[in-house]
Amino acid sequence: MPRVSCVFVCHDGQGRVLLARRGAGARDEPGSWDSGAGALEFGETFEAAVAREVREEYSADVLELHQIGVRNVVRRDPPSHWVAVVFAVRVDPAAVELGEPHKLDELAWFTLDALPHPLHSQLPATLELFGASAV
Repeated sequence: MPRVSCVFVCHDGQGRVLLARRGAGARDEPGSWDSGAGALEFGETFEAAVAREVREEYSADVLELHQIGVRNVVRRDPPSHWVAVVFAVRVDPAAVELGEPHKLDELAWFTLDALPHPLHSQLPATLELFGASAV
């Protein structure tokens, strides 16, 4: 059965995006760089889920958020299916800290024309929505 995930691209409002390198404890693709995400919990709004996940992963508060798209994600390896509701989220770079060191190794800011490698397999499609959103 498909799950619902709230995916978010945190940005500073000045052209940089925040990415996290997935650690050994990540669910999949350790060592790859990714934006944030989390499952929608029962009774939660999309916005509340994003705010909760941004606090958990990056120890920061949401200053501004915009829904920028929806993706139907089906993967063969590992087998998974989820609906990703995608958001652009402005945060204060000075407030950002690694909130889940058991899942993430490092946080860093990048411009879209100078991204790190390797990227998580789902990140390019997410960043395409972010780039098209004109946030």
